[in-house]
Formats: sequence, C-alpha cells, structure tokens
Amino acid sequence: MLVQVGASSCRMSTKHSSCYNFLYTLVGKGQVPEAPASTAHIYHERQVKELCALHALNNLFQDPVAFTKPQLDSICHALSPDHLVNPHKSMLGLGNYDVNVLMAALQNKGYEAVWFDKRRDPWCIDLSQIVGFILNVPTELKLGFLPLPLNRKHWVAVRQLDGLYYNLDSKMEAPLALGKEEEVLGYLKEQLRSKDKQLFLVVSQEVAQARSWLKPRPPSSQHPNYPT
Repeated sequence: MLVQVGASSCRMSTKHSSCYNFLYTLVGKGQVPEAPASTAHIYHERQVKELCALHALNNLFQDPVAFTKPQLDSICHALSPDHLVNPHKSMLGLGNYDVNVLMAALQNKGYEAVWFDKRRDPWCIDLSQIVGFILNVPTELKLGFLPLPLNRKHWVAVRQLDGLYYNLDSKMEAPLALGKEEEVLGYLKEQLRSKDKQLFLVVSQEVAQARSWLKPRPPSSQHPNYPT
C-alpha cells in the first residue's frame, strides 16, 4: 500500500514505521496501534498430499530438512517390519502418519512428544521448558464439494518466534500470530474443549524425564486459572 502526503510518499512496512506513526497521528486517530508484524521470515511449509505430520515437524523446528518423507517412511517400516500394509501411514504412500511415527521421529532428534491430559488446564505448563506444541485435530476430506466418510486427523504445529506464538498450520496460507503467553494458553484451552482434539508438548528428553514442563502448584489465590 502506498500512501502519499503532498509530494512525499511512504511504503507501509516495519522499515518505515516512523512514517506510519506520523500518518496515523495526522489523520487524527489518536494513539498509534502496533503495526502488524511481517511473517515473511518464518518458515512455513504448505500442505502437500497427506504429509501434515512432516510439515508440522519441519514448521516446528523451522527447518525444511529437519525431517524428510523417506525418514518418516523408514520409521513406519521399523515400527511394523512384518506388515504387508503398514498401519502407521497411508497405504497409498501419501503420508497420513500416526502419532507413533511422530513420537519416534522426535525421539531420534533427542525430543519427546508429551501427551497433555486435557483434564488439566494449560496454565499449568511452564512455557520456558517447551520447544513447541503439536495439535492433532479432525479434518474433513472432500471430493470436490462432496464430504467423504473417511476418518482423518491433521497435525498442526504451534511455537514461539520472536516473542509471539504462531499457529503454523500447513493448511493455512501463512502463519497466524496467536499472541504472547496468555493468549496462547487461552487458545490451547479453547482447542482442548473439543473431545476430538489432542495436544502434545514437544520438549527435550531431559525435560520430559524430569517433568519440568509442569509448573509447581501455586497457592490458588495467586493463580486462579491453575487446575485444582
């Protein structure tokens, strides 16, 4: 967007935030809001076939080669070497990897996927100990506009980047900023209201073993959102 004032012009970007602030004040809008942050620097794989588990892992680690399809296929074979039809992925070779593959892939990198009991409140999570989150959510398959009666789940990565938490869903066109700690915990709490959604905390193996992702229980008067 190009905004002109007399003979001068300014292009709306973080590089020209002072120009943005001047123009906003000039038109009498009062307090200047924070300009929207660009997500161009964030690595975000888009959905291909049924490879959402692969996309979620690479988006989480912000690395296009953190994991590859051959690696995940190899894990599937290692988990069930004697099966003619592997139960951990799509029989068509399109992906659709299950949670066992995702957990094994993380373990190969020195991490764990800790299943979060949704009877707890996400406020009990110590975010300083978390690499990120992976949500497992139901997804609807369609043939054109016609829904198909197939049971499929979708993997979604959520993590902090530059002080903000982002939803890095591979089905979205771009990362979605969720906000800071309070906002992301509220988002996770809302997601877990659905009986069909599951949450996994991605942590180092040391954190998983020590369970240090779980905050010590404070007095209820200090944190009313902490689970009882």
